[in-house]
Amino acid sequence: MDIKPGIVDQFKNMLTKFRQQVVNRPISDSGILIGTAILVGIGSGFGAVLFTYLVETVRKIAFEDTVILLQSIHPWYLVIIPMIGAMITGPIIYLFAREAKGHGVPEVMLAVALRGGKIKPQVGIVKAITSAICIGTGGSVGSEGPIAQIGSSLGSTVGQFLKLNEERTKTLVACGAAGGIAAIFNAPIAGAIFAMEVILNRISSVYFAAVVISAVIADSIAHFFMGDFRTFIVPQYFLKSPWELLLYTLLAIIAAFASVGFSRLLYIVEDLFDDIKIPSWIKPTIGALLLGVLGIFTIKTPEGFPRIFGVGYESMTPALFGEFTLKAAFFLFVLKLLATFFTLGSGNSGGIFAPSLFMGSMLGAGFGSWATTVFPNITTGAGAYALVGMASFFSGATHAPMTAILILFEMTNNYQLILPLMLASVLSTIISRILSKDSIYTLKLTRRGIKLSQTQDVDVMQGISVGEVMSKDILSIKSNQTLEDLEMLFSRTRLTGLPVTDSSGALVGVITTNDLREARLKELPDSTELSYIASMGDLLFAHPGEPMWQAIFRMSTHNISLLPVVEEADPKKLLGMIYRQDVIKAYDHAITKKANMQHDVEIIKLGKLDEAKFIHLNIPANSHVVGKRVSEIRLPGHCVIVSLRRGRKLKVVDGHTILKKGDFLTIFSEEECAKEVEKILTGQGMEILEPEHQKSYHEEIVIKAGSKITGKMVREIKLPGNILIVRITRNHKTIIPHGETIFHIDDVVEVYGMEADIEITRKLLGADY
Repeated sequence: MDIKPGIVDQFKNMLTKFRQQVVNRPISDSGILIGTAILVGIGSGFGAVLFTYLVETVRKIAFEDTVILLQSIHPWYLVIIPMIGAMITGPIIYLFAREAKGHGVPEVMLAVALRGGKIKPQVGIVKAITSAICIGTGGSVGSEGPIAQIGSSLGSTVGQFLKLNEERTKTLVACGAAGGIAAIFNAPIAGAIFAMEVILNRISSVYFAAVVISAVIADSIAHFFMGDFRTFIVPQYFLKSPWELLLYTLLAIIAAFASVGFSRLLYIVEDLFDDIKIPSWIKPTIGALLLGVLGIFTIKTPEGFPRIFGVGYESMTPALFGEFTLKAAFFLFVLKLLATFFTLGSGNSGGIFAPSLFMGSMLGAGFGSWATTVFPNITTGAGAYALVGMASFFSGATHAPMTAILILFEMTNNYQLILPLMLASVLSTIISRILSKDSIYTLKLTRRGIKLSQTQDVDVMQGISVGEVMSKDILSIKSNQTLEDLEMLFSRTRLTGLPVTDSSGALVGVITTNDLREARLKELPDSTELSYIASMGDLLFAHPGEPMWQAIFRMSTHNISLLPVVEEADPKKLLGMIYRQDVIKAYDHAITKKANMQHDVEIIKLGKLDEAKFIHLNIPANSHVVGKRVSEIRLPGHCVIVSLRRGRKLKVVDGHTILKKGDFLTIFSEEECAKEVEKILTGQGMEILEPEHQKSYHEEIVIKAGSKITGKMVREIKLPGNILIVRITRNHKTIIPHGETIFHIDDVVEVYGMEADIEITRKLLGADY
């Protein structure tokens, strides 16, 4: 089919106008929120359906079609199939989206807490493919992490495309997670609570409506395509005796300790795999090899499928019917624990929800088998303890008791054990919080130096890395130079410390003015080489990727004024330095980032006020205000002159500003005063720029490779007269542009102007849009 020339550009322009209308038209917040929540709910629902279909297809190919071909090497195909899956997922994760590694939920929490809800669109796609292959080929992981990340990525993409503010984008991220969980588990209430309790880390009426709408719509779509199913079929258990609550209390205590141990050990295994000196994309294959060996020796289903492979729902159902002995349940608990360690610890992709439910069910089934034997007169059945064990283990691991209670209600459709479920879930959460402040989700972030409070408020410094603010222009001194050379260099530069390097540039140590003073007290000769003083023994250093607050804490704790920044894999490779002035720069950078976000939010809020609007107009030559100061003009009380553009310069207006002909004013005014303001400033009958036709916008333009302006200065580019370059973002750093600023590839240039001028600017900058 032939496509007419320019049709792609027309489509892009149509999307651009649609996005600008969503951002700038005075639609109510609730209208935008509900509309986008519906859109995300639809996308999450279809995403869950496709993900489920993908998992089932991979599993059929792997354990039905392929097994027929490999039957001759039984049981070793149980090792080969997971390894083949890992050989596929490892390179995909490594090459396309390393955020897809692991169980996914912490990455979503990080995006909400520090990145304004921004998630790269490819993350959801890579997560879906790799997790489906991992689960389908036997990986001991669940579906909740992948589907939460898939839905959240969709919500984030919608928010970014429509250029919604930070709070709305975060809400859509939560909507996506809620929709995915609701659809995959047929649990809309639990999906909504999970999104607020775990992803947003707060339950608020502000987000509740949008999150519930997405969850219900996604669940409805899943119902239509997959039927009204229940994950587990459970007998109608009931509380036989009040004394039985004591047994459930004991189970909750055991589950709390076990879940905290699971969380801690998972990251220890991850560290062990990280320490293996082989490429990261090979490590999942090693984990799959160990998983396969476990699969050979584990208990199997009647069809011969290892019970510890995949999500394991087919093995949880017998546990809920009390069919496992204490010995069998304990055996499966330990093997599932190891299987999950090998799968996720090695860097494969999937969630921890299903493994937590599996281990909880086996823990509860084993405990129930013992309890019904010792206390037959007061116990209902071992299966009831398996159900309560699932909730208590999951809530202990995730610190999300409400999600645990509700999701088990919805997955089992059994409300008879509400008292034991609530008691065990809450008690397990309380004990696990005492044992560990972090859940299995937040522990991953804490290990990276990011601490989330209960309100999701984060110290601004946690969003700034060492690499963003370190000094890359390194002044160093060689180890074969002398004390005399050092003293001269200190007196000339007024620095208090310097890195010492050898002839190859490798870091040998750091030497300070204090070290020089001590050398003088010891009466060392001027010819003493610095290698005699400097050493790597007790040297403190930082890595580019770690949060800046950790480096600051290290410096303040040890009362040092500088810190070398080295490559993580090679501590002798010097990349930069952190000096005390860099600490000030870091705080300035952090505050600037926070202020920029808040500024954007406030501007959008202003633009949405129901009784006010922005007015854009030119001052004509015959206006009586030409030559007058702003303080001399009697404007209505409910209006503010926001900005004045004169030629290519944007000016901040105050009472002493003198208006001139041709000045372009942006005024914020109440609706009823707008005409009066226009009349005063332009004169009766003068040309007034209609806002709907001449409205100004903010636009971000990315400089692509091959653009003709790369390497040129701002003053060399002939931009339209009414375009203002607000700022340039380069490698996460904000640059306030001036005439000498040079454009680089991948610069994000924020411009402000009218739509026609922005179109011209986009072409001048040679950027794709």
